[in-house]
Amino acid sequence: MPAPRAATQPRGNAGSVPRRRLIVVGTGIAGLYAALLAADAGADVVLLTKGQLDESNTWYAQGGISAVLADPAPGDSVAAHIADTLQAGAGHCDEDAVRLLCTEARQDIAGLQRFGVRFDLAHDGGPALGLEAAHSAPRILHAGGDATGAKVAEGLIRLVLAREAEGKLTVLAEAYATALVQRDRKVTGLEYLRDGRRCSLQGDAVLLATGGAGQLFAQTTNPAVATADGLALAVRAGAAVSDLEFFQFHPTCLVNAATAHPARLDGPLLISEAVRGEGAVLLDAGGRRFMRAYHPDAELAPRDVVSRSIALHLAKLGDPNGHVYLDARVIEETRGTGFLERRFPTLSRKTREAGIDWTRELVPVAPAAHYWMGGITTDLHARTSIPGLYAAGEAACTGVQGANRLASNSLLEGLVFGRRAVQSFLSGSAWVSPDGAPPRTSSAAGGLPLTYASGTPAVDEGGSRSEGLPINAAAESGASGGSLLASFGGGSEPFSRDTLRRLMTSHAGVLRSKELLVEAAGILDRWAAVVLPDAVAAGGDGDPLELEDRNLLLAARLLVAAALARRDSLGAHYRSDEPDEPETYSLRPKASLLND
Repeated sequence: MPAPRAATQPRGNAGSVPRRRLIVVGTGIAGLYAALLAADAGADVVLLTKGQLDESNTWYAQGGISAVLADPAPGDSVAAHIADTLQAGAGHCDEDAVRLLCTEARQDIAGLQRFGVRFDLAHDGGPALGLEAAHSAPRILHAGGDATGAKVAEGLIRLVLAREAEGKLTVLAEAYATALVQRDRKVTGLEYLRDGRRCSLQGDAVLLATGGAGQLFAQTTNPAVATADGLALAVRAGAAVSDLEFFQFHPTCLVNAATAHPARLDGPLLISEAVRGEGAVLLDAGGRRFMRAYHPDAELAPRDVVSRSIALHLAKLGDPNGHVYLDARVIEETRGTGFLERRFPTLSRKTREAGIDWTRELVPVAPAAHYWMGGITTDLHARTSIPGLYAAGEAACTGVQGANRLASNSLLEGLVFGRRAVQSFLSGSAWVSPDGAPPRTSSAAGGLPLTYASGTPAVDEGGSRSEGLPINAAAESGASGGSLLASFGGGSEPFSRDTLRRLMTSHAGVLRSKELLVEAAGILDRWAAVVLPDAVAAGGDGDPLELEDRNLLLAARLLVAAALARRDSLGAHYRSDEPDEPETYSLRPKASLLND
């Protein structure tokens, strides 16, 4: 095995005092924004991405960024944004984190504008503020209509490349992080694969901004790079994680396999909530509109309700892995020819590329894994339980999202906590673990519970956060291998990414029960005995795809353990075998709903 090689050192003036180095892993909105802020403040910044700079969940975000500006929409306020976020989170949010997010939002919108991002304008020249489901007032900023994520990422990437040309930061593309380096219980760098060689990089701190893990499921809105890499790095290093049972599914993602030209799409296609907001309805294979039977708000119910309703309806029809149809023809009929093209230019183009004329044809859709509310536990400064390790964006669990994310808060969360990570790094302040808990010293490797170095977790006995879960969930729950294992070869089918995704979709997706989760845990445990997902830097110089598989398997085991531990239904976590409190929803006036 070749010895690790050092990364190319950032350029600087000879003889200058060494700058403190921040290593940023991931190039979504949190990573790009943080890297720029740190570089402009004079830090030595190294930005790693396992692919290219534009490969991230941010790039695919159709919707916008929520923020109450200095001149808000009539009736809106920061207090209202806080209240909406708390309500969406189903009582599981960290109120301090939510208050911070909503209060500081305008600061980071201004930061994006300073970096050259241009938001869409209204007719009066002010910002065009959109109204979105579960928001009580228009407060959603967009760039390029339904391409906000791509427009924001483009602007930030342009500046990152400019800073690199100026020698102010270093970009390492096609660099796959494999392990965090620690010394004296502090993160001091990382190891990574590049050009088939194992490399190492030293730094004063590492910021994980690697995004989510949509590739855990067969149907997802996430790109191929969303493979739980940051979570796996942190867990193997002994970091605390939280709320992993809460995975949000978007109800209407195009089912590529059911289109005439699936290969023509360059990635997953989320059919925005805004389409249903304009009047589109959901039909089953028999042409029946079914949502009214599940919720009084029908297609305008909260997204977790719509996803669950679709899954229940498909199960009743005996086709749990099937799909339903979105009928947007009624919009064109009522709003006039050409409305869909004007209102949804990107969706119109992409559905045409897939061989669908949605002004005249139905669009096949199904619920898809969209956003993981859980992640690496952080405090209000994006600090994890390990000194020297920060996390921001979807990889982190700040407590903002609670049990169910409020739409358009995700890009904002990446901005606010990416900035706060940089501020903490630059200040050099003493490290305090989230919730005051001592740093972790052991991971979930070998089926052992996550443990603390000393003391006990700073959570109550009821467990407001799902930390310290035993990963060998099958043994804990008495897995017995029921009849549903037949679809996975009686549990003997060998591991593959495709098999993992099918298992997670059928057993730990929108609909869950103890029986399904215990069966899933048993299969995952058997696979783990062969694949060894808990091993630090498993694979050495191996294929990055194999390393991604290990990360996904580790994340799957943690998610299933968390879902088993939470026996009640809450937010996006639905247990069909346990009674939950009746959910009540109030239908707010909706003008034009926009979704991220």
